[in-house]
Amino acid sequence: MSARLRWLVVLGVLLVVGVPLAILFLRSHERVVHTEHLPPQGEASYNPLYVLGQALRADGITVHSSPRIDLPRMQLKPADTVLLLQDTADVPAPTAQALLAWVERGGHLLLRTPPPFKDEDAPQGPLLDALGVDTEYYESACKAFQVVDDPGHSEFCSGRRFGVDVPDGIRVAREWGDDEGNVFARLRKGAGTVDVLSDMEFLKGTPRIFNADDAKGSLADGLHDIAHRDLARYLLDPNYAEGTVWLIYGSRPPTLWSRIFYQGWPVWVPLLLALLAWLWQRAQRLGSLLPAPATERRSLLEHVRASGEHLLRYGKAPLLYDATRRAFLARLRRRAPTAAALSGEAQVHAIASLLQWPHSRVQTALQVPPSKDVTALRERIRLLIQMRNLL
Repeated sequence: MSARLRWLVVLGVLLVVGVPLAILFLRSHERVVHTEHLPPQGEASYNPLYVLGQALRADGITVHSSPRIDLPRMQLKPADTVLLLQDTADVPAPTAQALLAWVERGGHLLLRTPPPFKDEDAPQGPLLDALGVDTEYYESACKAFQVVDDPGHSEFCSGRRFGVDVPDGIRVAREWGDDEGNVFARLRKGAGTVDVLSDMEFLKGTPRIFNADDAKGSLADGLHDIAHRDLARYLLDPNYAEGTVWLIYGSRPPTLWSRIFYQGWPVWVPLLLALLAWLWQRAQRLGSLLPAPATERRSLLEHVRASGEHLLRYGKAPLLYDATRRAFLARLRRRAPTAAALSGEAQVHAIASLLQWPHSRVQTALQVPPSKDVTALRERIRLLIQMRNLL
């Protein structure tokens, strides 16, 4: 069979087998688009105002985000807007005064009341105090917020309501609330505006990127509710598109150790298991427990005391004295070899000079007591033990 004929046969077999399989696959399978919600990455993982910032940038507005308010770096201008998600109690008094002075020149400041889980006795901060806002004894309560395309909507459910008693130089442009307190108040100070809200949860959001084609549409995922978009646009209206918007989100990026713990576990968990396995392999093997040794019927002290009483009973008291004297002379040879090398009265004089004892007392201690005199034996043994301890 020629090569050309062989390839024609192979091609025919592939057509006979492949065409039916392709038809069967197309008839039995259906193309389905699946949307996968990926976790936030980068700044979106720690900045709750990231979605709002991206939406404003898409509208041609200059936006800067920061974890904490930093007036020297920000260099605020009269037409700027500052959205302060940070707890106002953390704003020091000099910063609060500088912010209010900037508002008086035409700035727009948005801030919220302290969270409801915070202690009622905790200070609310100098910024709210200067504005005449009182949050003491107020609790959380939802407020109905309905728009034409989104009826039955409620807002401000997780924030603390407040009351307003503005000082001189500040006037209330608009209040929104009920008998349980306000959820929103727009205050005018000079040429600027201060918006106080009980809750800013509607401004937060987590972006979800599905694919490259859908990336642009995902920027407004955190503000997907129509009511949220309308409310956010109303709040940002005073200086909208006139200056820079500063978003102070009040949180910090995760630390290196938290990233290693939560995101690097596929690396450190196997390493930890390998280390534990190596330690187990190198550890000393322990067998079964050994039985406890049999306890003696008498202690060592009882044996010594019984031996001494036996020697005393049979008239061997000089042996006890001799053992104590030898122990004293052994230590004397280690501590004062010159005195130990002497004998007689010279040794007694040297020991008395060394211990600062009377000559007669040392001489008495070194004399062998009579075998029947138990009192003399005890006295000389006591003196020898004292002399030995003093060396």
